[in-house]
Amino acid sequence: MSTPSKITLGVIVGNRDFFPDVLITEGRSSLLAVLDEMNIGVVTLTPEDTPYGAVETWEHAKKCGALFHEHAREIDGILVSLPNFGDEKGVAESIKLSGLHVPILVQAFPDDLDKFNLERRRDAFCGKISVCNNLYQYDYPFSVTSEHTVYPNTDAFKADLAKFVGVCRVVRGMKSARLGSIGARPNNFNTTRFSEKLLQSFGISVQSIDLSQILGMIGKLPDDDARVRAKLDTVMAYVPTQQVPAPALVRQAKLGVVIEDWMNDLDLDATAIQCWDSLQHNYGVNVCTIMSLMSEKFMPSACEVDITGTASMYALQLATGHPAALVDWNNNYGSDPDQCVLFHCGNWAKSFFGEVKMANAEILATTLGTENTYGTVAGRTPAGPFGFARITTDDKHGKIRAYVGNGAFVDDPLDTFGSRAVVRVDGLQDLLRYICKNGFEHHAAMTTAYAADVLAEAFETYFGWETYRHR
Repeated sequence: MSTPSKITLGVIVGNRDFFPDVLITEGRSSLLAVLDEMNIGVVTLTPEDTPYGAVETWEHAKKCGALFHEHAREIDGILVSLPNFGDEKGVAESIKLSGLHVPILVQAFPDDLDKFNLERRRDAFCGKISVCNNLYQYDYPFSVTSEHTVYPNTDAFKADLAKFVGVCRVVRGMKSARLGSIGARPNNFNTTRFSEKLLQSFGISVQSIDLSQILGMIGKLPDDDARVRAKLDTVMAYVPTQQVPAPALVRQAKLGVVIEDWMNDLDLDATAIQCWDSLQHNYGVNVCTIMSLMSEKFMPSACEVDITGTASMYALQLATGHPAALVDWNNNYGSDPDQCVLFHCGNWAKSFFGEVKMANAEILATTLGTENTYGTVAGRTPAGPFGFARITTDDKHGKIRAYVGNGAFVDDPLDTFGSRAVVRVDGLQDLLRYICKNGFEHHAAMTTAYAADVLAEAFETYFGWETYRHR
């Protein structure tokens, strides 16, 4: 329930002793400098532990494994670096002895055409294949750099490393995610059914509470309660509320206090809420602004008790460090096949908007009454990067599946209300066909940054989920 934390990597520098020692010393130094530059924590052997702080023999592997095991709670991923050919067994056995099951990235240094002499020859090009072969034999999933061999101090490697940090954050966060389910799903929304058991098999747990319990706790809070007044101040500072009746603002404040208390009691990371129509009938308010406020504070909250939508939001947040939102793939944009309108009543974090205000849910108001639907966040997302994702539990086949992709928010004209955006996705019709043919929900999660590469690697390589990467 906070902004993304610093990532720490266990670093293994592989060595083969008949290659020049200076390559290990130089390589290790340049790699650690890049990790420091990118504010990545490091757990690694030192030259006092083993020759040059590298791993080659069984004794070295035991030392490395013991060190990683000692720091297991800190280590989010493992970076294997090969300044020369390296020792394939030393690397694999270090990881085995550590007991860690975290993402692994394998990087190898390139040879220079004018340095193929005995004093500077590396052969890491070949050694990387052998190390990866052993990781495969030991059944460790792993990632590789975009270029087979690459120097650490290059833009290409720094991009690979930034992606890997995102993967580590997604894997760590999702494996221990605690999601809160508030209320029953709307009866007409079979779409948002899901399997708690499939989610739990990957470490994602769901805690539930009946909406009546939430309303009961609200009923015990007086309007002048100090926490209610503080939450009211927070809400009024969050978005302009001039058009909203004061009683509706107080009801939202009470709802926010109770939900956050429940989340804190159970250490929840995110929620999905029965946002209609019991709240409007029995409490007279929309919960959208409270959901928006939580999402802005990196506690993503999804509509219509869409738990796998919440999981999708949380994954995007972990991957990018940006707030996420739940959206409907809602409308075509005229005759342009690669553009469409994204919409929801008004739950998006305010960082998605330029101008923003609190309003009422105009569509729900047609049947529930305007006076019962105040609390939406209304605004338009300006042009910029667009990342999207969807996780679903395919109960029919007993597996979790996902799709991910990138696009762009655009400023093309749109005259409507609520939380809204126009997006462009190349090949959108192919994506929509995939969504429909494979039984995905009409909801997707989005953020204002590109995330597809990180999520595809995390979902496919480290969770084994069938993932469609839209290109």
